[in-house]
Amino acid sequence: MSDSGANIEIEVRGPLTAGAYTDLKAFLDANARKLVTKNRILIDYSTFLPGEMKDRQKDIRLRITNGVPEIMIKLGGWGAADKRKELSVTTAPGTFDTLVEMFAALGYERGVLCDRRTEAYDYKGVEFALVEVPGHSYFYEAEKMAHEGQDLEAVTAEIRTVCGELDLPIFTSDEFFAYVETLNKEANEVFDFAKEGPGYFAKRFGF
Repeated sequence: MSDSGANIEIEVRGPLTAGAYTDLKAFLDANARKLVTKNRILIDYSTFLPGEMKDRQKDIRLRITNGVPEIMIKLGGWGAADKRKELSVTTAPGTFDTLVEMFAALGYERGVLCDRRTEAYDYKGVEFALVEVPGHSYFYEAEKMAHEGQDLEAVTAEIRTVCGELDLPIFTSDEFFAYVETLNKEANEVFDFAKEGPGYFAKRFGF
């Protein structure tokens, strides 16, 4: 979202069949403001931090979106619905492998490697991201950014209302965690810097 003073991410997620993805995209193409198409590769280092996934309070990620590398840290609980503080810094194109090597030097060598294709829209003040996991499945994320001190429950209710108007199912926390586990087994990879070494992403993806 565009408000640089807002750093609390309010987000709900839900599943999409291939048909529902196509229908929702057609609706948003006709009725919403298209924001961006994102081609993204990310490494989620948090999966290998101690503790249960459902209890995680910190996400530590590197990602590259349309060629722009980014350090992303999200603070707070996560699941089907998030209310998390988002900290992000982008770096120059061509520096993703340097970031990966720096994180390895800090002790973050293993992470879950994810490949995503996203179509993002602004509809009724909510950012809808229609996400394709290539060769596997689809889901959506509906998001607004809020300021600290804002009524976060009211913002969440607003997002859920818009999702309801679109007849979109919303994951329960258990459903979302089960979906993430399925992705980790069937679609995502494990990236291990100790095994792959420097320059892996430039060699594999041309970053």
